[in-house]
Amino acid sequence: MNHTNRMIASAVTGLLVLGLSAAPAMAEGKAEMEKCYGVSKAGKNDCQTATGSCAGTSKMDGAKDAFIVVPAGTCDKIVGGSTASS
Repeated sequence: MNHTNRMIASAVTGLLVLGLSAAPAMAEGKAEMEKCYGVSKAGKNDCQTATGSCAGTSKMDGAKDAFIVVPAGTCDKIVGGSTASS
């Protein structure tokens, strides 16, 4: 297996693991979600910030006022993540 195929296989495996870990919450049909501040990439935030009026307007990675929505309990596991806006 060459390097590219290994990388693709690793990525697919990672996505499958993430999908399986979310499966119990999805099976119930109503997974609880929370806002996770300070972890979104520039232009990838889910909603408005103090400096932007629309989703996707964050100008820098890790902006403290920008959030993404994640399954409840996940934000505490992300380095730099906070459930409260700074």
